[in-house]
Amino acid sequence: MGQPVERESGEAAHSELPPGQRVQRGWPVTHYGPVPKFRPERWEFRVFGATADGEKHCWTHEEFTALPYTAVMGDLHCVTKFSMLGAEWGGIPARTILDIAPPAPAVTHVMVWAEYGFSSNLRLADFASERAIFATHKDGELLTAEHGFPLRLVVPHLYAWKGPKWVRGVEYMTADRRGFWEERGYHNIGDPWREQRYSYQEQPGEGPEL
Repeated sequence: MGQPVERESGEAAHSELPPGQRVQRGWPVTHYGPVPKFRPERWEFRVFGATADGEKHCWTHEEFTALPYTAVMGDLHCVTKFSMLGAEWGGIPARTILDIAPPAPAVTHVMVWAEYGFSSNLRLADFASERAIFATHKDGELLTAEHGFPLRLVVPHLYAWKGPKWVRGVEYMTADRRGFWEERGYHNIGDPWREQRYSYQEQPGEGPEL
Protein backbone atom coordinates (compact mmCIF):
# COMPACT_ATOMS: atom_id res chain seq x y z
CA MET A 1 0.00 0.00 0.00
CA GLY A 2 1.34 3.43 -0.84
CA GLN A 3 2.18 5.70 2.05
CA PRO A 4 0.47 9.03 2.75
CA VAL A 5 2.42 11.79 1.05
CA GLU A 6 -0.12 14.61 1.10
CA ARG A 7 -3.32 15.70 2.79
CA GLU A 8 -5.33 18.07 0.64
CA SER A 9 -7.72 20.61 2.05
CA GLY A 10 -9.12 20.89 -1.46
CA GLU A 11 -12.10 22.92 -2.50
CA ALA A 12 -13.98 24.69 0.27
CA ALA A 13 -16.33 22.20 1.88
CA HIS A 14 -19.95 23.14 2.40
CA SER A 15 -20.89 23.51 6.07
CA GLU A 16 -24.58 22.81 5.57
CA LEU A 17 -26.60 20.06 3.96
CA PRO A 18 -27.65 20.21 0.31
CA PRO A 19 -31.40 20.74 -0.16
CA GLY A 20 -33.56 17.73 0.65
CA GLN A 21 -30.80 15.85 2.49
CA ARG A 22 -30.63 14.59 6.10
CA VAL A 23 -27.59 13.77 8.24
CA GLN A 24 -26.85 10.07 8.43
CA ARG A 25 -25.23 8.47 11.47
CA GLY A 26 -23.18 5.54 10.28
CA TRP A 27 -22.76 4.41 6.72
CA PRO A 28 -25.63 2.46 5.11
CA VAL A 29 -24.80 -0.12 2.47
CA THR A 30 -26.46 0.82 -0.83
CA HIS A 31 -25.75 -0.77 -4.20
CA TYR A 32 -27.36 -2.57 -7.10
CA GLY A 33 -26.60 -6.25 -7.55
CA PRO A 34 -24.27 -8.60 -5.63
CA VAL A 35 -20.97 -7.76 -3.98
CA PRO A 36 -18.21 -8.98 -6.31
CA LYS A 37 -15.51 -11.32 -5.08
CA PHE A 38 -12.07 -9.71 -5.15
CA ARG A 39 -9.43 -11.79 -6.93
CA PRO A 40 -6.17 -9.83 -6.75
CA GLU A 41 -4.40 -11.99 -9.33
CA ARG A 42 -7.08 -11.11 -11.91
CA TRP A 43 -7.70 -7.49 -10.91
CA GLU A 44 -6.62 -4.83 -13.39
CA PHE A 45 -7.25 -1.08 -13.61
CA ARG A 46 -7.46 0.22 -17.18
CA VAL A 47 -7.45 3.66 -18.77
CA PHE A 48 -8.59 3.54 -22.38
CA GLY A 49 -10.52 5.40 -25.02
CA ALA A 50 -9.21 8.76 -26.26
CA THR A 51 -5.86 8.74 -24.48
CA ALA A 52 -3.20 11.28 -25.51
CA ASP A 53 -0.89 8.57 -26.87
CA GLY A 54 -3.65 6.39 -28.33
CA GLU A 55 -2.67 3.50 -26.06
CA LYS A 56 -4.46 1.59 -23.30
CA HIS A 57 -2.81 1.88 -19.86
CA CYS A 58 -3.11 -0.92 -17.30
CA TRP A 59 -2.06 -1.50 -13.69
CA THR A 60 -2.23 -4.61 -11.54
CA HIS A 61 -3.66 -4.23 -8.03
CA GLU A 62 -0.15 -4.14 -6.59
CA GLU A 63 0.96 -1.48 -9.06
CA PHE A 64 -2.13 0.66 -8.61
CA THR A 65 -2.03 0.69 -4.82
CA ALA A 66 1.68 1.61 -4.96
CA LEU A 67 0.78 4.98 -6.53
CA PRO A 68 1.13 8.03 -4.23
CA TYR A 69 -1.52 7.94 -1.51
CA THR A 70 -3.46 11.05 -0.46
CA ALA A 71 -6.11 11.78 2.17
CA VAL A 72 -8.91 14.25 1.44
CA MET A 73 -11.93 15.34 3.44
CA GLY A 74 -15.28 15.03 1.72
CA ASP A 75 -18.95 14.49 2.44
CA LEU A 76 -20.97 11.77 0.74
CA HIS A 77 -24.45 12.74 -0.45
CA CYS A 78 -26.70 9.87 -1.54
CA VAL A 79 -29.56 10.57 -3.92
CA THR A 80 -31.78 8.60 -1.50
CA LYS A 81 -31.47 11.74 0.67
CA PHE A 82 -28.93 10.84 3.34
CA SER A 83 -25.63 12.67 3.74
CA MET A 84 -22.56 11.41 5.59
CA LEU A 85 -20.51 14.42 6.65
CA GLY A 86 -16.83 14.95 7.36
CA ALA A 87 -15.35 11.65 6.14
CA GLU A 88 -11.66 11.25 5.39
CA TRP A 89 -11.03 9.35 2.16
CA GLY A 90 -7.64 7.84 1.45
CA GLY A 91 -6.43 6.65 -1.92
CA ILE A 92 -5.19 7.80 -5.31
CA PRO A 93 -6.41 11.17 -6.61
CA ALA A 94 -8.19 11.12 -9.95
CA ARG A 95 -5.75 13.84 -11.03
CA THR A 96 -2.91 11.34 -10.64
CA ILE A 97 -4.51 9.14 -13.29
CA LEU A 98 -4.94 12.14 -15.58
CA ASP A 99 -1.25 12.97 -15.10
CA ILE A 100 0.19 9.52 -15.74
CA ALA A 101 -2.26 8.52 -18.48
CA PRO A 102 -3.32 11.86 -19.99
CA PRO A 103 -6.45 12.27 -22.09
CA ALA A 104 -6.36 13.57 -25.64
CA PRO A 105 -7.07 17.32 -25.99
CA ALA A 106 -10.56 16.66 -27.37
CA VAL A 107 -11.72 14.71 -24.29
CA THR A 108 -14.69 16.31 -22.51
CA HIS A 109 -16.06 13.46 -20.37
CA VAL A 110 -15.07 10.19 -18.76
CA MET A 111 -16.95 6.98 -18.18
CA VAL A 112 -15.94 5.22 -14.97
CA TRP A 113 -16.37 1.46 -15.31
CA ALA A 114 -16.89 -0.96 -12.44
CA GLU A 115 -17.57 -4.65 -11.88
CA TYR A 116 -20.48 -6.29 -13.74
CA GLY A 117 -20.38 -3.60 -16.43
CA PHE A 118 -21.65 -0.84 -14.14
CA SER A 119 -20.76 2.63 -15.38
CA SER A 120 -21.11 6.32 -14.50
CA ASN A 121 -20.34 9.29 -16.71
CA LEU A 122 -18.76 12.53 -15.50
CA ARG A 123 -17.64 15.75 -17.07
CA LEU A 124 -13.85 15.86 -17.27
CA ALA A 125 -13.80 18.93 -15.01
CA ASP A 126 -15.68 17.02 -12.29
CA PHE A 127 -13.36 14.04 -12.58
CA ALA A 128 -10.35 16.38 -12.38
CA SER A 129 -11.57 18.01 -9.15
CA GLU A 130 -8.85 18.16 -6.49
CA ARG A 131 -11.03 16.16 -4.11
CA ALA A 132 -12.07 13.42 -6.54
CA ILE A 133 -10.30 10.29 -5.34
CA PHE A 134 -10.10 6.57 -6.04
CA ALA A 135 -10.58 5.59 -2.43
CA THR A 136 -9.13 2.52 -0.78
CA HIS A 137 -9.70 3.75 2.80
CA LYS A 138 -12.24 5.69 4.84
CA ASP A 139 -11.22 7.36 8.10
CA GLY A 140 -7.95 5.45 8.03
CA GLU A 141 -9.58 2.03 7.68
CA LEU A 142 -9.52 -0.18 4.59
CA LEU A 143 -12.86 -0.18 2.78
CA THR A 144 -15.03 -3.23 3.31
CA ALA A 145 -16.24 -5.23 0.33
CA GLU A 146 -19.79 -3.92 0.84
CA HIS A 147 -18.53 -0.35 0.62
CA GLY A 148 -16.47 -0.86 -2.51
CA PHE A 149 -13.19 -2.63 -1.67
CA PRO A 150 -10.74 -2.69 -3.31
CA LEU A 151 -11.53 0.63 -5.02
CA ARG A 152 -14.33 3.15 -5.24
CA LEU A 153 -14.46 6.61 -6.76
CA VAL A 154 -15.53 9.43 -4.43
CA VAL A 155 -16.52 12.79 -5.94
CA PRO A 156 -17.73 14.79 -2.91
CA HIS A 157 -19.39 17.61 -4.85
CA LEU A 158 -21.69 15.22 -6.77
CA TYR A 159 -24.29 12.69 -5.66
CA ALA A 160 -22.68 9.43 -4.59
CA TRP A 161 -23.92 7.35 -7.54
CA LYS A 162 -21.43 9.32 -9.65
CA GLY A 163 -18.70 7.55 -7.69
CA PRO A 164 -19.07 3.82 -8.37
CA LYS A 165 -17.91 1.05 -6.07
CA TRP A 166 -15.59 -1.72 -7.31
CA VAL A 167 -14.02 0.44 -10.01
CA ARG A 168 -12.00 -1.25 -12.73
CA GLY A 169 -11.20 1.52 -15.19
CA VAL A 170 -11.77 4.86 -16.86
CA GLU A 171 -12.73 5.54 -20.46
CA TYR A 172 -11.85 8.93 -21.94
CA MET A 173 -14.60 10.26 -24.21
CA THR A 174 -14.78 13.09 -26.73
CA ALA A 175 -18.58 13.28 -26.34
CA ASP A 176 -20.89 12.59 -23.43
CA ARG A 177 -23.04 9.49 -23.06
CA ARG A 178 -25.09 8.25 -20.15
CA GLY A 179 -23.95 5.63 -17.66
CA PHE A 180 -25.96 2.92 -15.90
CA TRP A 181 -28.16 5.05 -13.61
CA GLU A 182 -28.24 7.96 -16.03
CA GLU A 183 -29.87 5.65 -18.60
CA ARG A 184 -32.44 4.72 -15.95
CA GLY A 185 -33.75 8.17 -15.17
CA TYR A 186 -31.11 9.83 -13.00
CA HIS A 187 -29.73 13.27 -13.75
CA ASN A 188 -26.78 13.40 -16.11
CA ILE A 189 -24.73 15.74 -13.89
CA GLY A 190 -25.91 15.03 -10.32
CA ASP A 191 -25.09 18.22 -8.40
CA PRO A 192 -26.66 17.86 -4.92
CA TRP A 193 -26.56 21.62 -4.30
CA ARG A 194 -28.84 22.11 -7.30
CA GLU A 195 -30.80 18.97 -6.33
CA GLN A 196 -30.19 17.40 -9.73
CA ARG A 197 -31.70 14.01 -8.96
CA TYR A 198 -33.63 12.96 -12.06
CA SER A 199 -33.32 13.27 -15.82
CA TYR A 200 -36.63 15.13 -16.19
CA GLN A 201 -34.95 18.03 -14.34
CA GLU A 202 -32.24 18.42 -16.96
CA GLN A 203 -31.88 21.76 -18.66
CA PRO A 204 -30.60 22.23 -22.24
CA GLY A 205 -26.91 21.34 -22.38
CA GLU A 206 -26.96 19.15 -19.25
CA GLY A 207 -27.38 15.87 -21.13
CA PRO A 208 -25.72 14.20 -24.12
CA GLU A 209 -26.63 15.54 -27.52
CA LEU A 210 -29.13 13.29 -29.26
